[in-house]
Amino acid sequence: MTAPQFAVVTDGGLDAYTGLKNNVPVAPFSVIFGSESFRTHDIARTELYRRLEAGGPHPTSAQPTPQDWLQAYEQAAQRNVLAVTISSGLSGSLNSAEQSRRLFPGKLTIHDSRTLSAAQAFQVHAAQTAAERGESLETALQWIKQVADETELYFTIDTLEYLRRGGRIGRVAATLGGLLNLKPVIHVDKTTGTYENVGRARSYRAAIEAVVAQITRKYGEGTPLRVGFLYGNIQQDADVARELVAAHHPLLWDGQAPVNPVLNIHTGPRALGIAAAPGPWPWEK
Repeated sequence: MTAPQFAVVTDGGLDAYTGLKNNVPVAPFSVIFGSESFRTHDIARTELYRRLEAGGPHPTSAQPTPQDWLQAYEQAAQRNVLAVTISSGLSGSLNSAEQSRRLFPGKLTIHDSRTLSAAQAFQVHAAQTAAERGESLETALQWIKQVADETELYFTIDTLEYLRRGGRIGRVAATLGGLLNLKPVIHVDKTTGTYENVGRARSYRAAIEAVVAQITRKYGEGTPLRVGFLYGNIQQDADVARELVAAHHPLLWDGQAPVNPVLNIHTGPRALGIAAAPGPWPWEK
């Protein structure tokens, strides 16, 4: 096998899958509870949920610093690095990566995923596959673009309260949503790299069904798919979603991953997401 021509790094916007090539250096986000600060994976999910449900001051998140990015590059141990960031429409992580250029003595290429979570994991998988095969950086960027173009990410949450606490939605909208028991169906718009509300449902089960319906509407009944399922504090939600998707599509690949703490403080404990793309990976076609 040809030696890698570059290394891949990413940030804490990633939700990694054991079945994908996602084991790359990460520039972490932080979760901040008052005077306490935890790196993305330094706080146990059970402890995060306990704190969220306790009703104290709502935590905030902090993007990686340029120094965090530099440490990821150094961990990669390559002078040619490809950094895949969470959407610049959702975080300032890309700006920090840009600022880190002055600290890194090698060649740095920064790619804005225009998405996050499972869809970001798909792009990292494409980049790392190219690296491990000894492909050029240009080929990696081409594969990433193909994966980005064909992948959609949808999710739903059980309550709007955590979006309200984090300032992502107004008090009136959150209160109205709670009174009507509405569960939003949210899409990541790839043009803006921001969230777009594309539907709502009266129950959580109906919201999961609505997420699946969005996938089938996008790709067409019976289209073979690659699917990454996301879950919050109830893994069975991902099992339900998988069963629903499999009833309409052959699954060429699928996996499950928990939502990471930085994203969970905005969604709340219970969340369900799906990243999907049609057919085989670009390098398998």
